[in-house]
Amino acid sequence: MRAPYEAQTRDMITQNFRPSQKALHWATFLLVFGLYGITYIDDLFDRGSAGRAWVWWLHISFGLLLVPVVLARIAARLRFGAPALPSAMNRLERLGAHGAHLGLYALLIVTPALGVITAWYRNMPASFFGLFVIASPFAPDRDAARQVQHWHNLAATAIIVLAVAHAAAALWHHFIRRDDVLARMLPDRV
Repeated sequence: MRAPYEAQTRDMITQNFRPSQKALHWATFLLVFGLYGITYIDDLFDRGSAGRAWVWWLHISFGLLLVPVVLARIAARLRFGAPALPSAMNRLERLGAHGAHLGLYALLIVTPALGVITAWYRNMPASFFGLFVIASPFAPDRDAARQVQHWHNLAATAIIVLAVAHAAAALWHHFIRRDDVLARMLPDRV
């Protein structure tokens, strides 16, 4: 009598992401959209003001926090894998899903790195909430800072575009296809 229940439980686990993977996914979501939103707050302060410096200190700190969250996500993905995609998805859809995930992971690594390099070239401390500072290996260079920031901004915008497409695809699966793609990443029902 226990075997069918255990088999059913095993099947449920393979159809959903683990709770730790879900938590890391939603933490990434909050960090990415929060970081993007923080960049618009600096317009409320004058250049060179303490308020503006505080906004960028927060942006850098949360950007540095994104790094271990993303690395933990990658480690969890490598360790636990992901549920199989629905069998109704064709090859092109599967390639698109895998490509979008790979692109997001790459951008989630590259974007914070470019942000830290921008801070270094601007002679800004890469401080993690004041707990530690990552010293710059570069001399300040305005032109280099502008160029690297341009790439940082492009990568950040690409994350948002891919994340919105990712969310739209999940909603399409949920409301149009009526499969469990979205449900696999939602918190478990209690």
